[in-house]
Amino acid sequence: MELRIGRRFLLLGGLLALAATPVAAQPTKGPLVLAAASLQESLTAAADAWAAKGNPRPVLSFAASSVLARQIDAGAPADMFIAADEPWMDFLANKKLIVPGTRTSFLTNTLVLVAPASRPFKLAITPGFALAAALGNGRLAMADPDSVPAGKYGKAALTNLGVWRAVEARVVRAENVRAALLLVARDEAAAGIVYGTDARAAKDVVVVGTFPEISHAPITYPLAIVAGSRHPGSAGFRAFLLSDAGKAIFAKYGFGTR
Repeated sequence: MELRIGRRFLLLGGLLALAATPVAAQPTKGPLVLAAASLQESLTAAADAWAAKGNPRPVLSFAASSVLARQIDAGAPADMFIAADEPWMDFLANKKLIVPGTRTSFLTNTLVLVAPASRPFKLAITPGFALAAALGNGRLAMADPDSVPAGKYGKAALTNLGVWRAVEARVVRAENVRAALLLVARDEAAAGIVYGTDARAAKDVVVVGTFPEISHAPITYPLAIVAGSRHPGSAGFRAFLLSDAGKAIFAKYGFGTR
């Protein structure tokens, strides 16, 4: 009898010790996702939907794709990267900093010219259009055209339409597309070039027009799992973003899906 009781206490003690042991396979935080600034509202909604299914909520960090790619290259910890163009994902792929087979382009966007809601104007975006005249004494807000995807798309569009040289000296270079949008929303710039989804997210700007697709490279958003990621939730969240349910969330915010 004493032997049986002793075994029961040993078994109970083992179970209690097991229950008190942290379970490494069940993290309290989801994967760390570094994403282009233009994805703020949509990716936040996707992360909320993923968490609502009982998964640890992904940790999101937004900035210009160029900044995030360089951070990953410098060794910053990250589980997933979502860029606003292909070249910055190529940058990491060439350095073998993404997991092979996890890269896919799943979203598209448009490029638009916006003006402050307090000072709207009309202007057809065609070859040689009079953007410089429309700016008056004001400035044109853009993400940095030398490195940030939105700015590179914008410079390409203006160059192909034959108006870049006329407005280059009037450009205010912002660190990312949302910073450019804010300059217009605050009426600190007479106009700005942003993504169509950014314009939808702002109440104090109006869309003057959409740039022809042929004036710039296709705007695509590639995602990939970062090499060295050990978070068990990375693959699951990636699969959710690529699912019909995940893409429906982005479509709600104005993105095209692929």
